[in-house]
Amino acid sequence: MERKRKHDVEEPTIASGMDNDEELSQSATPEEVKKGDYTKVVSLRYDENPRL
Repeated sequence: MERKRKHDVEEPTIASGMDNDEELSQSATPEEVKKGDYTKVVSLRYDENPRL
């Protein structure tokens, strides 16, 4: 069994042409959750002009 080196770790990617906001906001189906085929997504947004 071959060990991975620190620099061999794969970076997460998103398919080109994917609408990130729409695609990442979709909930997993009950079947996907049951199989464990889902990823928790956290979206952080910074508002430079907050309403007072």
